[in-house]
Amino acid sequence: MRVTVPPLLSIRQFIGCGLLVLSLLLGRAAQAVEPLYGKNLTPVAGLFGIPSARSAALLSTGEVAFAAHGALASHAVFDASALEALRLDGETHRFALEWRYAFAPGWEFQMELPWLSHSGGSLDALIDGWHSLWGMPDGGRDTVPRDQLDFRYQISSASLSLRDSASGAGDVTLALHRALVDDSEWQVSAGLGYKLATGEERELLGSGAEDAFAVLRASWAPAGSRGQLFGQAGYLRAGQIAGLQAVQERDLWFAGVGAGWAVHERVTLLAQIDAQSAPLQSDLTALGAAALLLNVGARWQVSPRWALEAGFIEDIRVETAPDVTFQASLRFTP
Repeated sequence: MRVTVPPLLSIRQFIGCGLLVLSLLLGRAAQAVEPLYGKNLTPVAGLFGIPSARSAALLSTGEVAFAAHGALASHAVFDASALEALRLDGETHRFALEWRYAFAPGWEFQMELPWLSHSGGSLDALIDGWHSLWGMPDGGRDTVPRDQLDFRYQISSASLSLRDSASGAGDVTLALHRALVDDSEWQVSAGLGYKLATGEERELLGSGAEDAFAVLRASWAPAGSRGQLFGQAGYLRAGQIAGLQAVQERDLWFAGVGAGWAVHERVTLLAQIDAQSAPLQSDLTALGAAALLLNVGARWQVSPRWALEAGFIEDIRVETAPDVTFQASLRFTP
């Protein structure tokens, strides 16, 4: 097949037309930059206090915002090596209340109160049907009974196990944020956070240890544009988790980047990629490889102060996150 290279003038015309189309597409105001909420809810990685992505923009002094986040994650990992064995079969439900308060110019306090539940769940038949419809591998789901709870990890020096349903309060997280840049298009902020050991570690509702993290966030929303860009990067120092001390990683990194597109004055589509370092020193991908997650969803601005969002998270690097996580949030901003 022959490829004909257009003359230079045609290339310039093409670029000019492209820029014109782009300018027309970007010709409407975007909503405020607020990433989708999302957590890696695997039974091990979910124990750490890695924060969800959030806007780099802080509230104005005296303002209060809150949100309610719900998630349903399905786990299906069956793996083993010469020294290790891992089974993660079940579902995790997580509900969290988030509260933000700007107590001084450029300063914001944030608190998150989570509730978790681990059970056999009810999504196995739906997910099996979806995999069968598209001819996708089921990761060994067809070899075990449906809707059972079986979280187990075993190595000579460490172990983890949960086979009975459990629910209760999770680990509370506190954070302090400081605005570094705040203009009409760019916002940059830094945050320090601390995760308390308030969840029951024997039921995998918490880690049984305190974590501390530092994070840098940035948001960009060009004036008069439909588009939004946002990202974060940070470091977490994890406390020691009972039963996993011998193989646990304590120095963890996390990062994420995403974009939003206002398809309507009240509707924004969002997509983001989140990554975090491996939680354990392991030869198994699910525990010893860095996680890579795709978070896709939409936000509907019901009113100037209230917004609803819904989406799902997929494990781009298979087995480093739940098979699928469905999530929804309700937000109030002043």
